[in-house]
Amino acid sequence: MSIYTKTGDKGTTSLFDNKRVSKDDIRVESYGTIDELVSFLGLAKNYIDDEEIYNIIQGVQNKLFTVASNLATEDQSKVKYRIKEEDIKYLEDHIDEYMGRLDDPTGFIIPGSGKKSGYLHVCRTICRRAERRIITLEGYSSVDPLVIKYVNRLSDLIYALARFLEEEEIAVKFKA
Repeated sequence: MSIYTKTGDKGTTSLFDNKRVSKDDIRVESYGTIDELVSFLGLAKNYIDDEEIYNIIQGVQNKLFTVASNLATEDQSKVKYRIKEEDIKYLEDHIDEYMGRLDDPTGFIIPGSGKKSGYLHVCRTICRRAERRIITLEGYSSVDPLVIKYVNRLSDLIYALARFLEEEEIAVKFKA
């Protein structure tokens, strides 16, 4: 079976609802950045030895396929799966949990305490870029407000997880 179709050889691609658009269309840029985030979360996951955090990341990766499919479909009546308020509550609950485990997290941080948190900080910045691309898309086309809210909250969750892991990485680094 061949994976190439040759339909994109002239710089266009097909959305989920079969509309053809330029490969540099803001819609493609939006779901492409989500795809990049899914891949970097997969990379980050390889360094996570905390089962709960690993499972949170795995669940987020799965939910991001729902986000991407929403962004890759112009005709919203053809969207099969949607982000729900409960998905956002899931993120908020974990944000509160992991920020609550920190000892007075105030001020700016400099990423790079270790591989675990470092990769998650890269994921956080990709998530923020995805959010900016989605906001640009919203200026041209309808975007489900829950998709925007989910991506916004997700960057906060990734930050909370990275900060939590940094505490552990710094403690280990300076005990040795």
